[in-house]
Amino acid sequence: MRHRNAGTKLGRNTSHRRALLRNLVTSVIIEDRVETTVAKAKAVRPLVEKMITLGKKGDLHSRRQALSFLMTDASVDRLFDTVAPRYGDRQGGYLRIVRTGFQKGDGAEKAFIELLGAEKQLEVKRQKRDEVKAKKRAELEKQLEESKKEEPGEQAA
Repeated sequence: MRHRNAGTKLGRNTSHRRALLRNLVTSVIIEDRVETTVAKAKAVRPLVEKMITLGKKGDLHSRRQALSFLMTDASVDRLFDTVAPRYGDRQGGYLRIVRTGFQKGDGAEKAFIELLGAEKQLEVKRQKRDEVKAKKRAELEKQLEESKKEEPGEQAA
């Protein structure tokens, strides 16, 4: 019987599971949206919500508690400066888990775990990525055209 055994083991030992969850929490705070398995998303949800609650408190003790759990100083700064103020009047439920399909190798169910209210930031990131891709594509096309122009001249000489 599993009485009073809360949490899932995720097929890992204690230290590996703790490191995995800490990394996932840090990534969600930095990126606003992370793709992972449904089991990991469900396991990380309460931890991210706890970090956001610490960020909403905003005092020194909360910042030190967040520093002891999150992996980078930049993630702590982002948590306290941008993420937590978004949810000033909200009493929990800061995350959304959206199922996306199945993993190719083992068939595990995949999901996005994302912060609510981050749609604007995600759209800005998407536009920047599209601009960079378009710029790279234009440069490659330009190089291809130049190489095609040079080839006939070399064969004639």
